[in-house]
Amino acid sequence: MNSAPAQRLDDVALPSETCAVLLAAGQGSRFIGSSHKLVSPLRGRPLYMWAIDSIEAADFAHVVVVTGCVELELPQWVVRAHNPRWDEGQATSLQCGIAAAAALGATAVVVGLADQPFVTTQAWRAVAMAHTPIAVATYDSVRGNPVRLDRSIWSLLATEGDHGARSLLSQRPDLVGEVACTGSSADIDTMEELQQWNSSTNSP
Repeated sequence: MNSAPAQRLDDVALPSETCAVLLAAGQGSRFIGSSHKLVSPLRGRPLYMWAIDSIEAADFAHVVVVTGCVELELPQWVVRAHNPRWDEGQATSLQCGIAAAAALGATAVVVGLADQPFVTTQAWRAVAMAHTPIAVATYDSVRGNPVRLDRSIWSLLATEGDHGARSLLSQRPDLVGEVACTGSSADIDTMEELQQWNSSTNSP
């Protein structure tokens, strides 16, 4: 397995054929609140907008956001891909996002989750610049998101279920490279977690 530290890539243009894909289609069933968790406020902004802002600063040529359970207000530069099968598992949203990216001419996608607000712009860029068929961000040596998926392995991805690309990562370690990143891929699943982060001034 290949492993490489994240580099300072702020001034390097990302490959134009690499598309960011943000998965924002799920129900968030563990979140018990008056609104869907993605539109609930985290420090004054809707939760999903933290990921949108980080991706915008990363300067991808194309950005796809996969929606489903809840409609989101998205910037004009985002390509919206609605997944009518969102309730069948994350794999369907990943396939929906890849199809939309392929229609834009993408040969690789960098995939993240909309409920992970502390994934940094640096992480998005560093993973996008990796060259292995699969590249996964690590935080203190623990794997997280985003994950880069080259077109050569798209046909190997699950088409159903709730595991996205995780099964392939474990089944084909020979295809995987790790990219050490700053920030965190901690997700917010419950109202209690959201309240904790709203009451804290620290990032993970």
